[in-house]
Amino acid sequence: MNPEASTRAAGAAYATGAYLLWGLLPLYFLLLVPTGPWEIVAARVLFSFVFCILLLTVMRGWRRIMAIIRQPRLLGWTALAGLLIYVNWQVFLIGTLSDRVVETALGYFINPITTVLLGVFVLHERIRRLQWVAIGIAALAVVVIIVAYRSFPWIALSLTASFGVYGLIKKKIGPTVDAVSGLTLESLWLIPIAVVQLVIVAQTDGIVFGSVSGWHTALMLFAGIATAVPLLLFAAGARRVNLTVIGMIQFITPIMQFLTGVLILHEPMPLERWVGFIIVWVAVAVFLVDLLLATRSLAHRDPPEPPAP
Repeated sequence: MNPEASTRAAGAAYATGAYLLWGLLPLYFLLLVPTGPWEIVAARVLFSFVFCILLLTVMRGWRRIMAIIRQPRLLGWTALAGLLIYVNWQVFLIGTLSDRVVETALGYFINPITTVLLGVFVLHERIRRLQWVAIGIAALAVVVIIVAYRSFPWIALSLTASFGVYGLIKKKIGPTVDAVSGLTLESLWLIPIAVVQLVIVAQTDGIVFGSVSGWHTALMLFAGIATAVPLLLFAAGARRVNLTVIGMIQFITPIMQFLTGVLILHEPMPLERWVGFIIVWVAVAVFLVDLLLATRSLAHRDPPEPPAP
């Protein structure tokens, strides 16, 4: 295998690992019951920060993060990214621990299409006809779920909006903020929110951490690693493969979450909800066909002529 093919294979493996781990997160967080979603997210923030500090020390990354700190504009973007990922984590935990894993899957099925829309309206990108078709079909699916199922999918839409804008910010700051430094600063900005949450939980339901069993406490401590590792794998994969491959692989996560909700947790799937999901999957299929056609078109273009000597 030549070096370029080896790099692509490694990138696909890293990205696949990230999405597989994200697909398993609902089952992992269900192991943390009776801990509530607010305490889990606070623990996730604090333990992620500790894990990132250890990583920065081992990888000698302090020079990189200090360079970012000296740039107020970049700091501001990391603060906004932190707030968005906090919303994403909190909504995801509320959905997971309230028997709505299927709805979280819906959000991540729609997410790639949301990303395209953000590219159009924020970055003023031009998109292809099939992409507009996919967006229209996805919008129809949301309307069907609201009207037929009589339920506004706020968890799904909050997840896709928060993660979509988070990805947009990551694209904007680009390679100037590496994965470890970015997650460290995002977690740092969220520490005050995490502390306030823990104080409120302590005064209402009571802190569960350390009161159930040694195994439960270990799983809570591991929440930081479970948060950071997929993000780092994703960053490693995204640098090695093109976005088309990432676009294909990313559907691993919502498929796993959907199967978890339906087959393991036995969440209700009445006919109206099936109809909504089938329409979403049609939109996803159109989106993937467009990606494949665009990739094939680029591959068959004649290479540019070399400059004259």
